[in-house]
Amino acid sequence: MNSDETSAPLKGKIIGLGVSGSIAAYKAADLTGELRKAGADVHVVMTQSATQFISVLTLETLSRNPVLSSFWNEDGWQPGHIELADKIDIFLVVPATAHQLGNYANGLATDLLGAIYLATKAPVCIAPAMNGKMYEHEAVQKNLEVLKGRGVEIIEPVVGELACGYEGIGKLASLETIVNQIVARFI
Repeated sequence: MNSDETSAPLKGKIIGLGVSGSIAAYKAADLTGELRKAGADVHVVMTQSATQFISVLTLETLSRNPVLSSFWNEDGWQPGHIELADKIDIFLVVPATAHQLGNYANGLATDLLGAIYLATKAPVCIAPAMNGKMYEHEAVQKNLEVLKGRGVEIIEPVVGELACGYEGIGKLASLETIVNQIVARFI
């Protein structure tokens, strides 16, 4: 690996970063910066509920790209989410809520993230974050198994203090872990 590849291992890669409505959505700001620092061109797509936790403007500024957050605010004749689904090298969803996991496992496109998931041929990586009881629920675990069976890479949550005040599994994996797993896919 030459020094350019070491300092910017994601140079030339286009990442679709899906952000769903979890308190961990605020970490998408730092993740966007880290992915850009690694050389990636980051295109953020947010659910409407994610916009309650972090602003579109924040992620547009950090990614230096327009953020898609609604089917209804896309410009031009070609749907922006389909155009993005076609050009990304990887679709990374951080954080992924139980709702998103259920949508993906059942092939639902109730929002832009679901539509891109269904439309892209790029590899998909998902980093769940939620209450530990939710994460351990049989339905969520079944959805994760379905997704793994389809080749989706799951970046497992860790044990830690959760936003709800509980201690347990469900905390978003560290940003370092997430970035390292994405870089490893392209080395």
